[in-house]
Amino acid sequence: QLQLVESGGGLVQPGGFLRLSCAASGFTLDGYAIGWFRQAPGKEREGVSWISSSGAVTKYADTVKGRFTISRDSGKNMVYLQMNSLKPEDTGVYYCAAGPDGDYDPSDYDYWGQGTQVTISS
Repeated sequence: QLQLVESGGGLVQPGGFLRLSCAASGFTLDGYAIGWFRQAPGKEREGVSWISSSGAVTKYADTVKGRFTISRDSGKNMVYLQMNSLKPEDTGVYYCAAGPDGDYDPSDYDYWGQGTQVTISS
């Protein structure tokens, strides 16, 4: 069974940090760009960060630029999202997804995880 599994979410105070992980099972992430998306209650899903299949190209939403870092480890078949200086507006369910290089449209992403909750609150 092909699936992605996110982990690392939780409740942290503003200014804190979290590291999200995205693990693949049943297939290799090599050859896929990986995107992190999030959805807050009552809001549409939005793209947060993307990394190309080679890892050479990364992209961030303006709202997280300078605070989040995406990376991938092909040997472990994992992708990570380091989130620093967290703000209450970063709260939401975070999903990782595998899709084509250079494409940031979530509808073009083939595989999705179940999501991990991130809550930023004092």
